Amino acid sequence: MRFLLLNHVQNAYQSLRSNRLRSYLTMLGVTIGVASITTILALSAGASKVVSDQVDALGGNIAVIRPGASTTDPLSGLTQPKTQRDFAASTLTETDLTAVSRIAHVTQAAPLMILGGSVRADSTAPDNTPIVASTPELATISNLKVESGQFLDTRVSPDTVVIGTQLSIDVFGTEQSIGKTLTVRGKSFTVIGVLKRMNDPINYNQVDFDSALIMSLESGKLLNQGIAQIQQINIRSDSITNLDQIIIDINKQLIANHAGEHDFSVLSGEQISRPTNQLFYAIAGVTAAVAAISLLVGGIGIMNIMLVSVAERTREIGIRKALGATNSDIASQFIIESLAIGIGGGIGGYIIGYLLAFGISTFLTFDPVINWQIAVVALGVSTITGTFFGLYPAFRAARKDPIDSLREYN
Repeated sequence: MRFLLLNHVQNAYQSLRSNRLRSYLTMLGVTIGVASITTILALSAGASKVVSDQVDALGGNIAVIRPGASTTDPLSGLTQPKTQRDFAASTLTETDLTAVSRIAHVTQAAPLMILGGSVRADSTAPDNTPIVASTPELATISNLKVESGQFLDTRVSPDTVVIGTQLSIDVFGTEQSIGKTLTVRGKSFTVIGVLKRMNDPINYNQVDFDSALIMSLESGKLLNQGIAQIQQINIRSDSITNLDQIIIDINKQLIANHAGEHDFSVLSGEQISRPTNQLFYAIAGVTAAVAAISLLVGGIGIMNIMLVSVAERTREIGIRKALGATNSDIASQFIIESLAIGIGGGIGGYIIGYLLAFGISTFLTFDPVINWQIAVVALGVSTITGTFFGLYPAFRAARKDPIDSLREYN
């Protein structure tokens, strides 16, 4: 049995080698599909690792509360109507913030209120500048370091802000902007601190702090008609062992506050570590479509070439059967050939996919991740494609009558 299998593998190699160009072109569809899958999995894992490392660096005792019930669909942010995602009022309130901060073992709680508007000083900041209203606890929970000046404090004037290094450069042309004045929605604020550059636009706060402006929650409310529109509440527990109980208590408290509605999500650990940038979800969706189409085209190509091979080797099939080969022997021969094409395309796609991932990562702030799970997915998909689309040609070859096969090419 072992000798017969080795013989099939050797014959498959010789058959594919005798038609190299045709074999390589047939592999191309599978290669493109697997390369697409490998690229997006490697980059997504890299983005997720960035956030995961941030949470781990903070001690792993961090939880976040976000408005809206949790979903297991990573593409829901793309398929959900824009009016629901961007313009619906947040379900989190100052009452929730106060209640959460009083829960046992919660040492700190910091809200994130994201405001719209332009930042102006010597020049106008980019339109996508994040304007964040929060409390002094944000610096500790999110590990924000101040390069110069100080962070927000209850003892300083509410008309003061802390800005990121890049925002300081954008609006003042320098990183040294302590004491300078800028305006947000027509209201003047004095810069009292400049954050140390972080270079992590992908994080669990979904805010690029290098380009952000941070003001007090009271100032944010004044710019929003006195209403605190809280998009996220960050929680720090006194120890990681108490975090699970804190999450249970938070859920109970907020459900009571929201009249029994579970219109919020409490996330921790790996849940926070999932990539939050919608760009990656868009890339994942497009890449999945490309991969599916490429694998389908590649599979059809495998089937087509194997049917051609069956037709070309009809006499060989007849001779083999005349010498005692069984239908399963013939079928195994052709399935191994199609499987070899699929695996060959998978290996090529895996290598090309990582080359693309590392090439794309030069324009990003993180590197792709290399792990065995991605290799298993790449080789698994290519193996299934090669086997599935090789079944019909293999069964067709096995059903050929030896006498008719020999007669056809006399």
